[in-house]
Amino acid sequence: MKIKKIKQNTLRFIGNFVLHFSISVLCKTMRISFVNKDVITKLENEGKNYILAFWHGTMLLPWYLNKNKKFAALISKSKDGELLNKILKRWKYNVIRGSSSVGGDVALGIMVDFAKNGYSVAITPDGPRGPAFKLKAGAVVTAKKSGLPLVLVGIGYKKKKFLRSWDSFQVPFFFTKANVVYSDQIFVDNNLTYEATSAIIKNCEKILCDLQETAEKFV
Repeated sequence: MKIKKIKQNTLRFIGNFVLHFSISVLCKTMRISFVNKDVITKLENEGKNYILAFWHGTMLLPWYLNKNKKFAALISKSKDGELLNKILKRWKYNVIRGSSSVGGDVALGIMVDFAKNGYSVAITPDGPRGPAFKLKAGAVVTAKKSGLPLVLVGIGYKKKKFLRSWDSFQVPFFFTKANVVYSDQIFVDNNLTYEATSAIIKNCEKILCDLQETAEKFV
């Protein structure tokens, strides 16, 4: 039994390593154009942290672009989340496990703690179960409670494959063109009412959808 378990663990390790290596190579081959990247560059040059949000179905490239930085990441407690957890830890993320459906309140508190203590935080605000392109409260509330600016980012891949998942997950082709389009900084006043905060969430959803549409336009 011990030998069988060792073999299973070894195969699991090899599988995770191969997946991590393949995604890294894939992202390195992409020809990436950035729009409004000065927003992020300025924040990072000044040593300031921020909340970064991007749609779940486009997440491969933004996770990769922010590897080896001082980032915390919110991912689900699902089996798919466990796979992503292993990849993000190789990329030096501090991983928070939770979602709107499982462990949400605890995860939100941990995100705010990270944000208040020198970390940027990355969130897929329509995950882990959707609906796709519907922005849940987590990113805005984290920005509100931490005082950090929120930056939204649209990701477009010229050539990609869509998976049959709730988010139509996008797997870009090797050597394809990619567009990364950032919003300006969005600040959320901690004294806002519930209604005013809800209005900002709806507005951020529209902004992120517009950014995504812009990112998907290729010459």
